[in-house]
Amino acid sequence: MIDIRPFNSLGHANFGWLNARHHFSFGHYNDASRMGWGRLRVWNDDEIAAGTGFDPHPHRDMEIITYVREGAITHRDNMGNEGRTEAGDVQIMSAGTGVVHSEYNLEPGTTKIFQIWILPDVRGAKPNWGAKTFPKAAREAKFEVLAGGRPGDAEAGALPINADAAVMATTLAKGQSLTLTLAPGRAAYLVPAKGSATVNGKPLGLRDGAAIEGEREVVIVANDEAELVLVEVAA
Repeated sequence: MIDIRPFNSLGHANFGWLNARHHFSFGHYNDASRMGWGRLRVWNDDEIAAGTGFDPHPHRDMEIITYVREGAITHRDNMGNEGRTEAGDVQIMSAGTGVVHSEYNLEPGTTKIFQIWILPDVRGAKPNWGAKTFPKAAREAKFEVLAGGRPGDAEAGALPINADAAVMATTLAKGQSLTLTLAPGRAAYLVPAKGSATVNGKPLGLRDGAAIEGEREVVIVANDEAELVLVEVAA
C-alpha cells in the first residue's frame, strides 16, 4: 500500500516568521487519520524567516531529526551544545529525560527544514545532541543513512538515535531509478525535498508525502533532478 499525500492536503500554519506544513497532526492541525506512521510521529516542513526562530522550549522522550533543505539552522541547548547545521546536513536531538533548546535562523535569507520526530524505544534515556556533514555526492542513486538506531547504522557513520528507525536521503538524476527493499513489518515515509518522482508507478510531487507499508520492493524513478528524504520504521 502506498498512500500519496499531496502537499496541498497537509496541515498548514503561517505565523509570518514561520510558514509550516504538517504531514501529521501537530499543533492546531488535528486529523485522526494522520497521527503518525509506525514510530514516525511528526514530519514538519518548515520555512523560517531570516533573523527569527524557535525560542527556548522543552522536549522529552522524543528523537528529533532536522534535515536542512536550504540555509542553515543554529541550535543551542541547556546541555551546553551549540552548532550551525547547513543545507544537506543533519542534526539530531535525543530529548530523553528532558532538554530545553532553541533553533534560530541567523542567515540573511529564509531557512527551509524538514523536522522529523520519531518515538524512542526506551523512555527516560540520557539526552544527547549531535550534527554531521553529509556530502550529497555520497548519496547519488543510493540511500545514505543519516540518522539511525538500527543495528549497524552508527557503525556506518549515521548519527545515533534511540529508535529502531532510520532517516535516509538520496539524489537522483532525471530518469534514474532506485529500488528500496522493505522487510516484513517495516514501513516507510518518503518526501521529495527537490524535484518529483514516481513510486511503484504512482506520481509523487515536490514535498508530497508517500506513506508506504506492505510493499516488499519500492521502485523510485526520478522525473527530474530529485533529492528525496525517507524514514524507515517499524510498522
